[in-house]
Amino acid sequence: MDTDFLVIGGGIAGVSTGAALASLGHVTLWEAEANLGMHTSGRSAALFDEAYGLAPVMALNRASRAEHEAHGDLSPRGLMLLGMAGQDAAFDKDHRAMCLTAMSLDEARAMVPPLSKAITRAAYHPGAFDLDTDAMQQRAVRRIRAAGGTVDVGRPVTRIVQDGDGWRIRSGEISVTARMVFNAAGAWADQVALLAGIAPLGLTPLRRSVARIAAPAGQDVRDWPMMLGAGESWYAKPDAGALIVSPADEEPCAPMDAYPEDLALAEGLDRYATALDVDLTRPLSSWAGLRTFTPDRCLALGPSENAGFWWVAGQGGYGFQTAPAASRLVADRVAGRASELDTATLAATDPARFLA
Repeated sequence: MDTDFLVIGGGIAGVSTGAALASLGHVTLWEAEANLGMHTSGRSAALFDEAYGLAPVMALNRASRAEHEAHGDLSPRGLMLLGMAGQDAAFDKDHRAMCLTAMSLDEARAMVPPLSKAITRAAYHPGAFDLDTDAMQQRAVRRIRAAGGTVDVGRPVTRIVQDGDGWRIRSGEISVTARMVFNAAGAWADQVALLAGIAPLGLTPLRRSVARIAAPAGQDVRDWPMMLGAGESWYAKPDAGALIVSPADEEPCAPMDAYPEDLALAEGLDRYATALDVDLTRPLSSWAGLRTFTPDRCLALGPSENAGFWWVAGQGGYGFQTAPAASRLVADRVAGRASELDTATLAATDPARFLA
């Protein structure tokens, strides 16, 4: 074998999985693009919140927190939920699900002074943090290389064939044999599986558009919380003295280098401007990312029906915050070790659930 583990995909799912496997054998990681983390991982809102996601995602969040804290990747941010007239049902649902505490509008405006009269309800919790996503990715790559592994960019996979007890994987004229293959190809993961003759999971990439805008005139936004519209109808988050704003859209999209949708951005900026009594300015920049989900919106972390081909897919919008626990789970299963996670979470993230 040329390598023990071939990881396909250089986003946070791929590099964190490679790092977790590095103590178990030789790791080779291939990324199709010229840079690591070019697509979804490079376009993250970079927030950690234990109460964000379905129950299995929250379990992974909780199991990841200690590692995030140990590496100093978390910075206080806080999360404020905002509701307007007619949004009570959505507000109440989010309030319960995200374990928020109701606050008065005066308290909310003490944190975010420009909140408009359109805001009728607010809730908050301090347990949301900015996440140093760049540090996470760089640390994982260093760990792979320190163990003697390799991380190569510009390596799109063109062929995957089962070869005896292992797999032969080709990228153009270059090929390797690996004992195990780990499919962490994000929006392209189903396509990679088909190359290997593996049944796809039915992954759906969903486009999310984001704009970066200047802070409102005269406002220092550094200590503002992340603001979330009821029903996740929009969000705004401080970013290096400016704000990133999104309609929190989920538009099905083919795997691609996604681009922002102008109408969706306009809707998101309008919702932001309705919630905050500010004048809109032209975006400083805009982008889009693909949040790729399995049919039940939980991650797929484990072996496929073919020995040696593993799924590390369907991270949705939770890839960075779940990465420490998700990658440990994969490594534990490879090594035959007991997992720290409960049986319900293990079942909910096992790709075998889609084979029934």
